[in-house]
Amino acid sequence: MSMSKILAIDTATEACSAALMVGEQVLTRCEVAPRVHAQRILPLVQSLLDEAGLSLGELDALTFGRGPGSFTGVRIGIGVAQGLAFGAELPLLPVSNLAALAQGMHRICGADRVMTAIDARMSEIYWGRYELDAQGLMRSLEEELVVPPQLIHERLPEQGKEWQLAGTGWEAYPELMQTLTGHSLEGEYLRLPEAQDLLPLAVDALARGETVSAAEATPVYLRDKVTWKKLPGRE
Repeated sequence: MSMSKILAIDTATEACSAALMVGEQVLTRCEVAPRVHAQRILPLVQSLLDEAGLSLGELDALTFGRGPGSFTGVRIGIGVAQGLAFGAELPLLPVSNLAALAQGMHRICGADRVMTAIDARMSEIYWGRYELDAQGLMRSLEEELVVPPQLIHERLPEQGKEWQLAGTGWEAYPELMQTLTGHSLEGEYLRLPEAQDLLPLAVDALARGETVSAAEATPVYLRDKVTWKKLPGRE
């Protein structure tokens, strides 16, 4: 898979980003452009293809941020991914945006344990915990959740291990920080997922044969999950 050519797109949050892997080289584009993702994502993709001198049909696969994130942003991302994949007959590789955040923290500061919290609005956060495996990939330690911030202390790991933080949830709900000791948002910190961090996870998924067709690609909103009923204080 060392010479894989994979396009990544992500519009699930305020960030609108695309990345292109050609073997060991990764080209990236990223803009924080709320509410104009639909207008910006295709020009970003074309810019990458032009720089690499490739057409969509020469790629091996396309990966996209499947959520969680904003309802509209996730829908834009999956719609664009489906359209591109269908036209070029490419397999799709859905990747969690929470996992991408964790992978990004490993990229920028070498983190091997990351707690992610994306602001989900409506007084809730999207939450996940990840740990680096032997292949340098962030793996989820538990099911990703949407949860009220005041209940997050039920999900916190035991003290004694160093965890990095990522995502907009920590800033949106400062009370989350009050439940942690020995952690802060100082130093290198990734607020929003970026398409380039989908790529390592997508390469692994491609090697495992975990592709889906354009017709099979589905978003993940988390609010649809029955996990709600398992949390303290929820009926």
